[in-house]
Amino acid sequence: MERHLQKAHPWHGISPGEEAPYKIACFIEIVRGDTVKYEIDKSTGYLTIDRPQRFSNVAPALYGFVPRTYCGDLVGEYCAEQSGRPVQGGDGDPLDVLVLTEHHIPRGDILVRAIPIGGLRMIDKGEADDKIVAVLEGDALYADVHDITDLPVGVLEKLRHYFLTYKLAPGSTEQPVDLAAVYGRAEAHEVIRRSLEDYRFCFG
Repeated sequence: MERHLQKAHPWHGISPGEEAPYKIACFIEIVRGDTVKYEIDKSTGYLTIDRPQRFSNVAPALYGFVPRTYCGDLVGEYCAEQSGRPVQGGDGDPLDVLVLTEHHIPRGDILVRAIPIGGLRMIDKGEADDKIVAVLEGDALYADVHDITDLPVGVLEKLRHYFLTYKLAPGSTEQPVDLAAVYGRAEAHEVIRRSLEDYRFCFG
């Protein structure tokens, strides 16, 4: 009875889904159009304000993470293997995910089911910081999108632009993150598998 009276921690208390990595549960922190970056507080499980975005940079899609994932050594090793670049490891956070949908979803702090179609291989200060790209399960507009190569060029460019600019400081020309590659569904599945294994290794 007690467990039903307590809110499950979004990172540790929710299943990533029985069909992961082919279908995944996603906890949404930010919705499309947000100009503030919300982030889960790891100790309490509540959403906090990480930072306001400094320019007109707004989130291009639902943005959050896959529960019970962790970007650790296995994710970092895969990033290094695939990119050919020195990577120190994962960034120590749950695996980030962007969920595309035609629907207006006005608030975060929700769970959605999504189908991974690819990802962005981001390296942030020498650490793997992959962004899985997925489509909302049952979304009619994206029903025929099975791989990231099926997306319109403009949609993919919006995603790339967001992550190449969302950490830029005013007046700075130094790029803090490196977008090493855009990859397809098969590699996204492998990143998710490794993040699930990293989580089990770190948290049991």
